[in-house]
Amino acid sequence: MKKFFAAFVAVLAISAGFVVAAEIQSGLEKGKGVPAFDVKDVTGPHKDGEELCYRCRYGNQPVISIFAKEMTEEVAQLSKELDNVVAKNRDQKMAGFVVLMSEDPAKAAPALTAAAQKYKISQMPLTTFKGTKGPSGYKINADADVTVMMWVDGKVKVSHGMNKADINKESIAKLVGETKAILE
Repeated sequence: MKKFFAAFVAVLAISAGFVVAAEIQSGLEKGKGVPAFDVKDVTGPHKDGEELCYRCRYGNQPVISIFAKEMTEEVAQLSKELDNVVAKNRDQKMAGFVVLMSEDPAKAAPALTAAAQKYKISQMPLTTFKGTKGPSGYKINADADVTVMMWVDGKVKVSHGMNKADINKESIAKLVGETKAILE
């Protein structure tokens, strides 16, 4: 009976024209402190340098971070929309960066360069991190393709995990709206 009910609800949701995406718990919980970690800048102002810590460089500023396992079209679109938010809020010192988690960062880097050029992502550096588990202590869920965290004063205000299939206009608009949490 439970299987029938679940199937009925799924059919009803699809026939109504929407599917409710299940959010994945990924990333640090609200209120937690954000630890330092190093990345390799691929498209930002430090692209020709050594690894660096954007968490450290941005200090207590309002920050948007995207952790992704793959630079897909959906992740690039999400990055572009949040890049636009950063650009509009530079007067409030908003910053952000994208972290592509990979076992082979050098091999993954060209996808970031291509995405930055295609989508004109200019405010948020696209970076690589060695390892698909993400930075130590960040609680990146292995089931999440993408984790978005936003913080200010070094404390998490927003944390969402999702699959790439769940990145769409609605989920992007929700995330854009949630940037207010780090500006207030």
